[in-house]
Amino acid sequence: MNTIQLKQELIQRISRIEDVEFLNAIKTILDYNKRDAFIELTANQEKELIFASKEGKKGNVIPESEMDQKVEEWLGEK
Repeated sequence: MNTIQLKQELIQRISRIEDVEFLNAIKTILDYNKRDAFIELTANQEKELIFASKEGKKGNVIPESEMDQKVEEWLGEK
């Protein structure tokens, strides 16, 4: 089942639900998913990412493992 088919099936199934509590539970799940879509960055983190993007375009890159470590440090600062 592809993404479009799955969405259509979910829409059809949700449209038949009459239980308000169940619909609110679905809404809670969808709202939670929406909140996780973005990570708020500090000004310094955003500056670092912009710099890194420019460096990457120049071919100046670091190993993925080193970048993973930096990301973990940044997320730990929040």
